[in-house]
Amino acid sequence: MTLATGAAASQGTGGLSILILALPILLLVWLMFSQRRRTKALGEAQQAVQVGQEVLTTSGIHGVVAGLEGEVVQLRIAEGVVIRMDRRAIVPLSIAQAGPGRAAPGNADPGTTNPDAGGTNPR
Repeated sequence: MTLATGAAASQGTGGLSILILALPILLLVWLMFSQRRRTKALGEAQQAVQVGQEVLTTSGIHGVVAGLEGEVVQLRIAEGVVIRMDRRAIVPLSIAQAGPGRAAPGNADPGTTNPDAGGTNPR
């Protein structure tokens, strides 16, 4: 191998090395910005919660907003049962259903049951 062919071969792998190093960095930057966008959208949705809107708490409790007191939301979870929750601990049900990892309505996982049917989850 001559000096000229060795230099040409090393120049070709230099571009590949830069690409291999740049791809993970670009992936991390993309993940950071997409997470920031999701967090902003969730915060806006939490601030826009209105009385009568169906919500889901971060602990999995479904309910209807019965009242708003600044950062505290009164949540009706059953007839005559109202609990107080921090506004940051609730998500409007429309956003919760559209979130990642959730089955779309009508495409339920066969291992789960319909909560309206009164059954229990076998998992």
